[in-house]
Amino acid sequence: MTTRIIALIDGSTYSKSVCENAAWIAGRTGATVELVHVLDRRETASSDLSGTIALGARSSLLAELSSLDEERARLAQKRGRAILEDAQTMLVEAGVEASMRLRNGDLLETVAEAEKQADLIVIGKRGEGADFAKLHLGSNLERIVRSATRPVYVAARAWRPVEKVLIAHDGGPSIGRAVDHIARSALFSALDIRLLAVGVDTAEHRRRLADAEAVLKAGGHRAASRLVQGQPDKAIAEAVEKDGIDLLVMGAYGHSRIRSMIIGSTTTEMIRACKIPILLFR
Repeated sequence: MTTRIIALIDGSTYSKSVCENAAWIAGRTGATVELVHVLDRRETASSDLSGTIALGARSSLLAELSSLDEERARLAQKRGRAILEDAQTMLVEAGVEASMRLRNGDLLETVAEAEKQADLIVIGKRGEGADFAKLHLGSNLERIVRSATRPVYVAARAWRPVEKVLIAHDGGPSIGRAVDHIARSALFSALDIRLLAVGVDTAEHRRRLADAEAVLKAGGHRAASRLVQGQPDKAIAEAVEKDGIDLLVMGAYGHSRIRSMIIGSTTTEMIRACKIPILLFR
């Protein structure tokens, strides 16, 4: 059961979608939302230019630089509070109880602390500095997904109501945990849930798929499954597009960073390619 959601916002285009997705989840589960905004060290760090300043001017310029640093830090704090207050207003108007957390420092450390009292993390696919033309993912997204102990819900750029859910079933322990979670969760009540496995058509693969379908149906959900052959990322993306899927569920980063660098990562490819939210389980 989802009782508390961590929603990470940074003032980017995705922040609105993060709030809308968090509100939808909270509305179906009765959860509260904690809005978290972390000020990057670059926004509040002091400038150290003392080694480049001539001796005679050093004292006065250092005093001026110190004043500028203080002003920059003050404005960063003010902007951060404004981002949080706007998001809180949006959630409250949607009937959701929402609190705020503004922190300086490292995002991963803040998330690690906050998720101890949470069941789910919601984050945008891309951050404030993302290159939309090149479809770069947010620089912190993979770091958070790899380090989080809770499921991570990756919001797409635009919110739309969720009716059809696709579970990419690879037979691994992560997706097994996902199926168990979905079977017990009010979030997925009355939704159209579909299981898709990509691989060789064997009796073992079909048994695992049938077992997952049975778990979902035992939880009172509508569910159907199918097994197809092909490349996982391409087959999943095709199913998402063809079937009008609104939410994709999959296991996240089952291999090391080094292996992902060498042969690629299905997780990264799906996040980059899909224009719908993705719920990731480690």
